[in-house]
Order: sequence, then C-alpha cells, then structure tokens
Amino acid sequence: MRALLNKAVGRLKDQRGFTLTELVTVMAILTIVIGTLVAVFVSGLSAQRTAMQNLEAQSSARTATDKLRREVHCASSIVETGSSVTLTLPAACSSGTPSVEYKTQAVSANRFRLLRANVEIADFLTTGNVFTYAAPTTTELGRLQVDLPVNLQPGQTHTEWRLVDVVVLRNSQRVT
Repeated sequence: MRALLNKAVGRLKDQRGFTLTELVTVMAILTIVIGTLVAVFVSGLSAQRTAMQNLEAQSSARTATDKLRREVHCASSIVETGSSVTLTLPAACSSGTPSVEYKTQAVSANRFRLLRANVEIADFLTTGNVFTYAAPTTTELGRLQVDLPVNLQPGQTHTEWRLVDVVVLRNSQRVT
C-alpha cells in the first residue's frame, strides 16, 4: 500500500501547471467568443424591439382605417382639407354627435399622428396630407381616399409602409 501511495505522490510531483501565457491566451479567446455572443444577442433584441414597434404602428393604422371606413360608409357628406376631414353622420349612424373630425397633427419633423375627435388613433405617419376627397358626380357617389404612410424611421424611406384605402360614401347623393 505504501508503494502505491509513493507512486501516486511521485506522479503528482511530475505534473506541471499552466503557464501565465497559456492562461492569458485562453482568457483572451473566451473574451472574444463571449463578446461576439453578447453582440449577437443585443442585435437580436434590438431587431425584435423594432419589429414590435413596426407591428404596433401598422396595427394602429389598420384599426384607424377600419374605424374611418365604417364612419365614411355611413356619412352623408364630407368636408376635406387634405390634413382633415369632417364627416356628417345621419342620426342612425352617429354615436351621439352629428359630425366627427379626423385630422393629422404634427408631432415633429416628418412625423404626424392621426386624431379622431382629438384622440390619437394612429402615429408615425410621414405626411400630414392623408385625405383626398372626390365629390359625387352624375355617375358616382362621393369617395374618400386615405393614404397612411407609416414609418418609425422617417429618414429611411425603405422602411416606410403604406396603407391606402378608397372608401365610398354610401349615403351621399349623386349630382343630377
């Protein structure tokens, strides 16, 4: 037994540790690998946050357009200025008021929000002139075109998303 113990102690004496140069080299390699992994992770989180903000802005624009479409279909007349429209609603369609105004409001340079009765319903629009009204003719009812360009980064035109809709005023009268 003693011989076995002496043999084990002899082996331990022959073992050498790592040099300082080897340890520093391994730590440098690990730092580079971990730094790269952290950069990839942070980049992924940033991309996810941007995608969620885009989704939220686009979703609010869709919701705003749906609400506007319902009220325009019911409206009997429209007064449009490019940056605002005032809808005249019959009693059967109104929600307590005979008219409702949709307008854009400047937030900052190249950033606008869409308001319905002074309540924000969409944001991150890149222009304030989103409405184009075609008055009724002898052959067609009145039509309102809504063009909502949504962009969280207005300086980068390749990230712009547009929601365009043409809504017919079903309760308008053709001009005779």
